[in-house]
Formats: sequence, C-alpha cells, structure tokens
Amino acid sequence: MSSTISFLKPAAKAALTLLAVTAAGMLVSALWRAYVLAPWTRDGRVSAQVVGIAPEVNGTVIDVPVVDDQYVNRGDVLYRIDPERFQLAVAQAEAQLAAATAALGQKRDDAQRRKGMDDLVPREDIHRANQAVAIAQAEQRRAQVALDVAHLDLERTTLRAPVDGYVTHLRLRRGDYAGAGHPNIALLDAHSFWITGYFEETKLHGIHPGAPAQVRLMGFEELIHGRVASIGRGITDANEQADAQGLPSVEPSFSWVRLAQRIPVRVEIDQVPASIVLVAGMTCSIEVGQSGQSTVPQGRLTSLLHRWM
Repeated sequence: MSSTISFLKPAAKAALTLLAVTAAGMLVSALWRAYVLAPWTRDGRVSAQVVGIAPEVNGTVIDVPVVDDQYVNRGDVLYRIDPERFQLAVAQAEAQLAAATAALGQKRDDAQRRKGMDDLVPREDIHRANQAVAIAQAEQRRAQVALDVAHLDLERTTLRAPVDGYVTHLRLRRGDYAGAGHPNIALLDAHSFWITGYFEETKLHGIHPGAPAQVRLMGFEELIHGRVASIGRGITDANEQADAQGLPSVEPSFSWVRLAQRIPVRVEIDQVPASIVLVAGMTCSIEVGQSGQSTVPQGRLTSLLHRWM
C-alpha cells in the first residue's frame, strides 16, 4: 500500500507539472493570437468634421445668441452683423430700379409713337428708338440684379448653423469686427463622428472594408460597435522631403530592428450607447473581426489584456 502511494506522488507531481505547462502554453498562444495576429490597436482616435463659419459680408457684430459648447440645430442663429448699411444699400438699389423702370417706359412710349410712321419719320430714327428700348431693358435688368444682391447681402448679415452640431471654442463677442471670408466660429458636426485607428502594417491582412469593429474608449466600459469603412492609401515618407537644393533628405541610419509603420483605418460608428459622450480627440482601443463574424469572443480576452498592458 505504501509503495503504491509513493508511486502516485511522482505521478501526481508530473501531472500537475504537465497541466501547468499546458495552461502556460495555452496562455502564451492566446496572448500571441491576441497581440501579434489579431487586428487590433490601442492607437485609436475619435474624429469629427468641423465647419468653419465665415461671414460673406463685412461688418460689426451686434448679437451673439449662442454660448461655448452649446448644441445648435441647423438653421439656428449663431450671430448677427449690423444690417444698417445693407438696408441703405437695398433702398439705393430699389431707387435705381425705379429709375431704370421709368426710363424704360419712356423709351417704349417714344418707340411706340414712331411705329407705323415710316412715311413721316426717317427709318433711322425708328431704329434708334428700338435700340434705346433694348438698352433701357438691359439697364432695368442690371438694376434688378443689383437689388437682388443687396437683399442677399442683407440676408447674409444673419449667420445660421448649416448643420446640427456644437459651438466649439467660441471667442466671438458683440462689438467684434467680422471680415468676409475669415472664419470666426467653429461648429462641430454632431452627425459626423468616426473612429480612426492606426494599425501596424503587419496586421492589415486581417482588415477589410465592411468588417465589424468594436471600440473601447479609455474612459468608458461600454463598447461602441462599427464597421471598417476604408483603409488609408498613403502616409508620409520622411525620406521624400527635399532640402533647400531640391535633393532628397535621406536618414543616415537604419535601425536593425525594423518597426512596422502604422496605417490609418477609418471606422464608421453604427450606434453610440446613451451613456457615452463622444468628444473629438478621445483615445480608444479598436479590434476588427472578420466579415460576417462577431468580435465578441476574442474581444473579451483582448479587452481584459488591454486593461493590464
């Protein structure tokens, strides 16, 4: 009996050792698949389109009804420029149109009186009268266009939000001078958020447009699900930059450890959980699965690893 027990002890130790080695091998294999083979990256950024609001007319700002970081709907007023000068321009254009209309009426009356008087009035006078009508019509059209432009400039003194979004970094105040073509308000489009992931080039073989992706923001536990929209087709090559003489500036050394370049991959967001606040510039981890497959099984492992690494 004692000999049997003494025989089992080494066998148990060997079994435990084999079990530990097997578990370690499985863990190493899982880590290898998760960190070397799986298409994931911790270098992700939240991005969004920013609309630069610039006036089309010059003038003094008289009203700014929005505040910094305010959400505005499309069509909401952002600020107003003093309209007095443009109202006077409209009045002037209306007067010019009235004068042109009166002149046209007079020319038409003159041409009408000469019509049918070929025997009494020289043909050259009749021709000149008809030409005068055509010129007066052109002057009236020009006056009408000038009035339309004056109305358009007056309308442009009120700047409205072109999209739904958030007023960002507002520094415009009443009394500031707004210059035509110079942006003075930035509006972040609320419906334009996307994720940019910078993946190592060695992992691009597992990434394809349409593949599912899950995103974990640094400050939130819930996942954001999306789809790969596109893969960047070019990044900057520092060796291609030319010096003052136009010659390429090639780096003099090359490390024996060749680092993989990071390629930008655009991920479109399917839906954002209500508890998550998206802010352009946030960092995140991204994992990409195969088309038609979910990323959840492997995502549980990598998400746990990401927290510790």
